[in-house]
Amino acid sequence: MSGGRIARTSALTALAPAVWGSTYLVTTEFLPPDRPLLASTMRALPAGLVLLLITRTLPRGVWWWRAVVLGVLNIGAFFYFLFLAAYHLPGGVAALVMSVQPMIVLLLGAPLLRDRIRPVHLGSCLLAAAGVALLVLQPHAGLDAVGVVAGLLGALSMAAGIVLTKKWGRPDGVGLLTFTGWQLTVGGLVLLPVTLLGEGLPDHLTRANIGGFLYLGVVGALLAYVLWFRGLSRLPALAASFLSFASPLCATVLGHLFLDQGLRPLQLLGAAAVVAAVVLAQPRDRSGAPEPAPPVRATSRI
Repeated sequence: MSGGRIARTSALTALAPAVWGSTYLVTTEFLPPDRPLLASTMRALPAGLVLLLITRTLPRGVWWWRAVVLGVLNIGAFFYFLFLAAYHLPGGVAALVMSVQPMIVLLLGAPLLRDRIRPVHLGSCLLAAAGVALLVLQPHAGLDAVGVVAGLLGALSMAAGIVLTKKWGRPDGVGLLTFTGWQLTVGGLVLLPVTLLGEGLPDHLTRANIGGFLYLGVVGALLAYVLWFRGLSRLPALAASFLSFASPLCATVLGHLFLDQGLRPLQLLGAAAVVAAVVLAQPRDRSGAPEPAPPVRATSRI
């Protein structure tokens, strides 16, 4: 894949974490309060069932348990920890906590994907972390222990999902919509009984609640995850994980636009540092041009 195509693929893939950055605003402004399990289930299950109805393809063989593992890591557990962090922390701070994800991908990718840890990767991680800190940490930023732990667990869950998705690839003959539908459905089905037992169903939903759930299900799950898994199949795992820094960028911009959270010069500097870190994390050959990503691995064991 040429450098131009890699850049276009990266830009398109970055739309997914940018959409996820809007989750914090939608959660606090549109969803019922203190219902992270319900929000997670409503985001995952309807979108997954729609994709299964469209594709009408179920896993076979080894892909039954692989779909369960990926569905729990990429969807079920990640969604729950994401919403739990969103309910307990300001959006930018929650995004900051979860920004440790590329560092976890870096550590997991070395033994599982045989990726080399290079000085530029470590430097990019540190630069991005510093940039996100400048971007989102404000005076009197609320730090809640539950939210911080949830954010760290969410980052660990998604990082493990990225690495295993890259390691296993997709089965032969299984398209992107099918692969996405498996994981959204598994994640939603795992969350459903826990939601019913732990939170129950609300007595009523407002129009704002319904609109928020529709946005998260259609845009935040169905469309965003199709873009994300498409990009993950074409980009190196670490390069893709760095695109997740679009999430705190988006969360900060939306807070500025809709919640009167002003942007200071240090925040603009932080945004520039994040963008620079993402660019540095892209693989390059000796000539300085971006290297093509290894093709997605597929298995015939379906």
